[in-house]
Amino acid sequence: MPLAAELRRRNVFRVAAAYLIVGWLLTEVLTTILPELGAPEWSEKAVIYVFVLGFFAAVILAWFFELTPEGIKRDEDVAGDAGERKQRHRLVNYVTLAGIALMIVFVALFSAQQVGEDAATTSVAVLPFVNMSNDADNEYFSDGLTETLLHMLAQIPDLKVAARTSSFAFKGQNMSVREIADALGVAYVLEGSVQRAGDRVRVTAQLINASDESHVWSNVYEREIDDIFGIQDEIAKRVGSALSESLLGTDAALSGGVQTLDPDAYDLYLRARKERLTFSYGGLKVAEDLLKGALLIDPDFVEAKTELATSYISQWETGLMEAPEAISQVSAIADQVLSEHPDNVVARAAKVYVEAVSQSMQGDFRSMPDATRELESLVADEPENFQVRLLLVRAYVNTLQDFNALSVLEAALEQDPFNPQINYELGTLYFRLDRPEAARIVLEKSLEIEPMQPNARVQLAHIDRVQGDGVGFVKNFLTAIELDPRDQELPGTLAQFLYQIELLEEADDFRRRVLNLAPTSAMAYRLELLRAMGNANPAAAEASARRAIENRVYDRMYAFHGAVEYLLRAAIASDTVDAELAWLDEQLPSILDVDAETVPGHFRAAQGIALDAWYVSLPLDETRRRLDVLIQAGQSMGFDPTENPMTHLRILAIRGEIQEAIRVALDGVFSRSVTTSLGWRETFATPMFSEIVADPRVQVAMQQWEQEEAAIRSNVSAYLQDIAGAS
Repeated sequence: MPLAAELRRRNVFRVAAAYLIVGWLLTEVLTTILPELGAPEWSEKAVIYVFVLGFFAAVILAWFFELTPEGIKRDEDVAGDAGERKQRHRLVNYVTLAGIALMIVFVALFSAQQVGEDAATTSVAVLPFVNMSNDADNEYFSDGLTETLLHMLAQIPDLKVAARTSSFAFKGQNMSVREIADALGVAYVLEGSVQRAGDRVRVTAQLINASDESHVWSNVYEREIDDIFGIQDEIAKRVGSALSESLLGTDAALSGGVQTLDPDAYDLYLRARKERLTFSYGGLKVAEDLLKGALLIDPDFVEAKTELATSYISQWETGLMEAPEAISQVSAIADQVLSEHPDNVVARAAKVYVEAVSQSMQGDFRSMPDATRELESLVADEPENFQVRLLLVRAYVNTLQDFNALSVLEAALEQDPFNPQINYELGTLYFRLDRPEAARIVLEKSLEIEPMQPNARVQLAHIDRVQGDGVGFVKNFLTAIELDPRDQELPGTLAQFLYQIELLEEADDFRRRVLNLAPTSAMAYRLELLRAMGNANPAAAEASARRAIENRVYDRMYAFHGAVEYLLRAAIASDTVDAELAWLDEQLPSILDVDAETVPGHFRAAQGIALDAWYVSLPLDETRRRLDVLIQAGQSMGFDPTENPMTHLRILAIRGEIQEAIRVALDGVFSRSVTTSLGWRETFATPMFSEIVADPRVQVAMQQWEQEEAAIRSNVSAYLQDIAGAS
């Protein structure tokens, strides 16, 4: 009989396979648990040697012996037919398969455990290095060293580094390493101190295991201060390399930190970043001045340039700058940076975003989806950069991809949980998604971290407003005004609310603040119109609205669209719609051309307002055709008009679907607080709503709104009188 056939007959191959599988499994288990049981180091090697030697013994024994139901017998003593021998073979096969199954389970569990351990142990927070120098002005050096370390460590692919803002949130806090690590979700903490005396600096750094607060390593670096930033880079590279080798077993290649060689410029840059955290008019303006000062000292300071560019975007969002001016400034700075540093992701992202906004304002609504895809790519290139992430969030919101924006912000919060801006942005988005209580939680956390930011107070005020709490709205706005007295939109928004609930004298007080701060602003125009309407002075209201349109008031705070709306509704009441539409077209040619190839965004909104006038001046079929054009334009941008109950109601009214319109009015509009639709009387007075308003159920709902508004007016008035008396 050939040797191979004889080996198969005697089960040698099967026994060898079973031994290798089961033996490997036992070896892996033993070498894993023996160190945990305190066995000596040689025990692991002994297990491996036994496994290797045992293989040869198993093969030899398989040649001479065979496993039978009666036990182990010599091969020549085993009788039986082929069926019995096949049964014995099957037994060996079962043992082999069981071993394979156990091996797969073990590998899967071990791999999962290893991945979990890797994730848990390759995370670190860099706490601000403590300034131990006698001179408090040396704080910038210790903070700068920490910043440089964070910048370098973020370059290590397999190392999770807690974000700068969250790490700095624990500066000066009397908390244990374990408490800080738990709060930041990291396994290790890097801390240190800086002591500067004369021309020498002494830096101590130590890596601590948060689980038992043991020191993994520590080192001391002493240098002559002949090049501050060179020393920062050198020490940061040494610490970063040591940390990488300790945690990952590799010595990572690290590049330098912030690109400036001037300590004064760097100090101004750090102060500017701190000022921006409040996102107030005052803070943003101070940050701008500090950054310009840094660039006067060091015109090649790239980080100061990109910080200034994104600061201008923040100024435009808060109303400190108008969009065209901000876009021009951001584009110029981005072009300058990219001409020398074409791979700078912040400059690229800022350029992409503002260009898309500019094109959208001119009516090219395809630009923002294209920009969104490019921003997604930039975030993928540098996922830890929050400025780029935030611009992607803006692009998602502009293209009505709110849930994509939510995932970006929630991921950013996981990385940087103590960043007040991320918490604020997340609260704003929750409010937009009609999740007011979730919004309130993160907004209040944002204020705990940075109490001086007025915008979080504003968002809390709007949550109070939609929930019918007029006093809460006023309280939060008054606090915001105290935090940022330079922001004219804060007293302006409060004045607007007071005019709309018919507290005219109280509103006038806040309007005067607006006029003192920004007499030609969009808010000033808006309040002038509301004041005239509140005082039942149609001549003054008409003059105010015409002045806003003739002066091309900036499209903010409903100043432009509010003027268009007032003129058209007044024209409906006086039966002069055709003349008013002609005047608007004369002032702003093509403003009402729904069929134009490209329509600027603020023209599209004006066309939506014009539906009230077209409803009474055009054949119904033409009004409905124009409505369909506007709906299609909105849908092309991702907008679903039925998501807004008031917009949905207008569509149904124009289409003549009266019963469905009544249902939407009762379930979607009047089911909310009256504070969500201030100015509702003028809206429901237009002819398109006449059949809806005539319904008895709607009449009851309107009476309830009247009562709710009267109660809010009374409560707010009493509150304002109380605080006036207390002062």
